[in-house]
Order: sequence, then C-alpha cells, then structure tokens
Amino acid sequence: MRNGAKIGMVSGVLAVVASGVGYGAYNIWTGLNSSGGGSGTSSTTQAAPVRTGPPTDDEISSTAKDFLTAWSDGDAEKASQLTNNAGDSQPLLAGYREDVHVTKVTLTPGAPTGAKVPFTVEATLSFEGKTKPWSYSSSLTVVRGLTTGRALVDWDASVIHPQLKKGDTLTTGEAKAAPVKAVDRNNIELTKEKYPSLGPILDAMRERYGSKAGGKPGIETYIEKSSDGASADTAPAKTLVVLAKGTPGLLHTTLDARTQAAAETAVKKFDESSVVAVKASTGEIRAVANHRADSFNAAMQGKLAPGSTMKIMTAAMLINNGVASEKSPVLCPSEAIWHSQTFHNLDNFSIAGGTLETSFARSCNTAFIKPLSKLSDLHVADTALPSTAKKYFGIGEVWNVGIASADGSVPETTGPNTAAAMIGQGLVQMNPLNMAAVTATARSGSFHQPVIVPRSMLDGAVATAQPLPYNTAQQLRDMMHTTATAPYGTGTVAMSGVGGYKGAKTGSAEVDAQGKSNSWFTGFSNDLAAAAVVQSGGHGGDAAGPVVAAVLAAGS
Repeated sequence: MRNGAKIGMVSGVLAVVASGVGYGAYNIWTGLNSSGGGSGTSSTTQAAPVRTGPPTDDEISSTAKDFLTAWSDGDAEKASQLTNNAGDSQPLLAGYREDVHVTKVTLTPGAPTGAKVPFTVEATLSFEGKTKPWSYSSSLTVVRGLTTGRALVDWDASVIHPQLKKGDTLTTGEAKAAPVKAVDRNNIELTKEKYPSLGPILDAMRERYGSKAGGKPGIETYIEKSSDGASADTAPAKTLVVLAKGTPGLLHTTLDARTQAAAETAVKKFDESSVVAVKASTGEIRAVANHRADSFNAAMQGKLAPGSTMKIMTAAMLINNGVASEKSPVLCPSEAIWHSQTFHNLDNFSIAGGTLETSFARSCNTAFIKPLSKLSDLHVADTALPSTAKKYFGIGEVWNVGIASADGSVPETTGPNTAAAMIGQGLVQMNPLNMAAVTATARSGSFHQPVIVPRSMLDGAVATAQPLPYNTAQQLRDMMHTTATAPYGTGTVAMSGVGGYKGAKTGSAEVDAQGKSNSWFTGFSNDLAAAAVVQSGGHGGDAAGPVVAAVLAAGS
C-alpha cells in the first residue's frame, strides 16, 4: 500500500532529534490506549521517568515528523500509535489509501506555532483509471500523553482534511448524487461562484434532486457527513475533487437572480446576517443569503427569538379575540408586570393616549403585554398566540420547502413565558424564512407555505392554514404601512428608499450572555416580502433593516 509515497521536509523547519534526545526513550510504536496512556511496556520505558508539562520544541518537531512519515508511507498502524487516540485515528489513516484511493502523497510540514504544526498535502487520486492531483493544507497539534508522558498528535479528524469532522467519512468513488444545473425562474443559471451564499443550498438541491432532474453521477472525492438523525438531511455530501464529471440535470428553482444578487450584496455589510425573500401571493422563495463565519444556512434553518417582529402575529391574535383593534386605545406604560416579572420598553419610553397602531409602529412592548389580563378573563391567555400562529400563519405545521428548513415554534406557555412570547422572546423560535412567510401572510391575507423548487418537484404535500379574516389582514397591513412610513415609525428610515405599497416591523431580541441584541426586520413592498436577522446587530432598523430594504428595492 506504500506505492512510493514520501514525506517532503522543508530544510531547517523541522529538525530530526537524535534517538535518546527529546523523543528518545518514548519512541515506542505500540501499547498505547486511546487517551494517550499505554499498557505496553519495555525495559526502556519502565526505566525512564514519565515526562510532564507541555511538549518541548524538539518533541513537537520529532513527533510531527514521525507521524507524517508514517502516514505518507501508508503505515496507518504506526501513525495511529503516534496519536492520543489510536482507535479513532487508525481507520481514517488506513482509509486514506483504501477508501480515498490516494496512491501517492507528499506531506510537507511548515514552521510550528507553539504546539501546532501546519503542513501541506500533495497527493494523487486514482480510481478506475481516473487520476487527478489533489492539494490542500491542514495542521496537527502535539500534546503530552496523559499516562505515558509521551509527545503525541492530538487526534482530530480534521488532521486528515480540515473539513472532516468526527464521524464523517472521506471517500473516492461514484458521487452520492448527480450534479444539477440550477436555474432561476427566468432560466438564469445559479452558481456558487456568482452567488456564494447559495453554496450549501445548491449542494442540498443536488443531494435531493440530482437524479430526479435527470442527472448522472460522476467520480468524486467527497466527505459524507455523519448521519446522526436529522443531520442526514441537513448536511449533504461535500465534494472535494471531481475526477470525472457527471451529467448535470436541469433543476428549475423559484429563486430570482436579480433579487438573489441584491441579497448577496446586502448581507456582506453585516457579519452573522441572513435574509430570505418570498413572493407574498404564492410563497415562492426569491432569495436566500447568509454571511456567516460558518456555512450554516441560518436563513432557513436557524432557531432564534424573533423579538418584536412577533408582534405581527400578536396583533392578529388581539384583533381576532376582540381585545384590541387598529384604532382602539391601548395602554403603553414604561413597564408592565405579568406573574411577578417586569417587562420594559426600550429606554423605558411610554405613549400617552396611544392606539394599537401607534404602539405597533413604535414597538411598545407593554402595549402587547397589558391585554393579557383580558385574555385571562377569556381563559385563552396561554393558548391564544400559539393557536393564532398555527391556524393562520402555518407556524406549528410541518413545512415541506424543498430542502431542509427549521419550522417556527410558538409553544403553549405559562407564567412569564406567556408575556415574553407576546413580544417574541422566551420560548418562541423563528428564522428569516419563517418571518418572511408571516409577513407574506399579512400582506396577502393567506398563508402560502414557502417553496424553493416548483411544487411538482416536492415529495409530499405543503403545509396549509386558514385565510386571515379580511378585517384582520387589512389592519395588519395598515399598521405595518404606518411603521414603514410614519415619522414615528421604527421602520421608516430603513424603508425610505423602498417604493410601492410597503410595510415593515422591527425587532430587537435580547440573548442571555450576549452584549448586543439580535437585530430583526421584516417588511414587504408590493408582492414581495422579506425578513432578516443580524446576530448581535442591535436595533432592528439599524442592521437587519437595511438588508431587507435592499432586497425589497431590487425585487419588488
């Protein structure tokens, strides 16, 4: 299995430590347990004292050299014994030749930074007559074994490849799915290169629709993600190298290239930001974008408290239960108490002689908590909001979007959590996809479950809900319009450059142990609805607002 593989050493970077110096008496290949200890002994190891403390520079250099040499030689057993977890490392190291079909590899270490040693990989992949070079960089860290005192490689799957995680498998062979050529609603091709945040979404589409769209798999080196229940659907195989291209199937999506481009640009202005836009009258997703340190599709799979954007559904609940209406007077004191917990408005503001409309537009928290006493008289305080969310907005139903998504959650509550839910805190969880759909429902008057591919491509039915009462929907639209246009509206500044008939709702969601609140904003312009979150972005209109406004301006 060695096939002439070798390790390439950079002169002067890693020095070879002579036997007996630094590594010396601890250079034993067998008898280690998975914690870096060992039951195997020799007269040499029994006589030598067990070392303690961090590995020395010489130990770091020699351990890295010996490990990389054994790995490059195809000696998985020897290499695994130089780690602190032989049980986990040996199968991956052996699979590098047997499963990944690496026939030659040169590993070149770089200059250590403390105990961390970077290295480059130059390999040759060969499978069924197909050959291709493969280059990448990785790193390893040297630690002191817990029981033997030996310097060992601190094992992690990412040593083999930086994108590999515990439980993942690395394979070369026929791809798990056929490639797809995804196009938008106007047949414009959508690629990762042009629309970077679509990367994981296009991967998910390929996984689910490649064969269904008429494609044929190629030969690839890929990472198959660990299947631990739900993750099998949320983490498609990750292609690293294409040895032979497959035949792509043509996949039509509901996305709109112009709106997607605007979303890509908008989220880049804020770290940890996500946005979704949907056509209000149909639920067709027009854009999905994320700008995050990871590749997580938080726009569709995140689960966060939505803050005051939740007041769209809370207002619908109050109107439907006859507790308040758009023009009815409501109390907006600086604070309100429910079940011994005190809730405040931002900067403790209050509104004298206000209506539900002004409290909605200025995002008064207490105005949406005070009515709980009336709902208690109706014996629906803990159930009215979850019931409204599910019955009219589809929140609580199982959505079939076309790729993995997280369903919004508005659970039944008791005590202070009931008041917190009214203002989008507590146990309520949403993502921009969910909130875009809530806004679309308010705009159109009926819930249309979002989809990212034509409904004919879906396996199974989409979620449904009852239309909002006409008068309720009209009042929601009026209040959102006021929020986006009135001088006192919290969304007016952000929406100033958006044309058409428009509406908005801002939100700021506090998170424990987080310095700044999460910024939420949702709005509509004509028949397009959008919602965004910027984690630690502060006030809703400051960060998420400009993201939503840019998407609406481009797509409406």
